[in-house]
Amino acid sequence: MDHTEARHALSGLVAGWCKASASQGQNGCFEFNFDVAGWVGVRDSKLGHDSEVLVFNRIEFEAMLAGARAGEFDGRIQ
Repeated sequence: MDHTEARHALSGLVAGWCKASASQGQNGCFEFNFDVAGWVGVRDSKLGHDSEVLVFNRIEFEAMLAGARAGEFDGRIQ
C-alpha cells in the first residue's frame, strides 16, 4: 500500500479516531487513527470527518515521535 491508498483508506474511517488525553476533551487537537496496518492517519479534531487526513507510515511516524521525545521541536512555536 502506498501513501495515496493509505490516505483513501483512512479518510473513509468514521470510527477509531483518538486524541491525546492531554487535550482534556478540547477540540483544538490532532486525532490519530491506527486502524490501517502499517499506517497512521492524522486529522484536525475541530473538523472531524471533514478534515483532510495526513498519512505516515510506521517509520515516518516513529521518527517524528523520537524527535519529539528528544526535544527537537521544543520552543519552536513562536
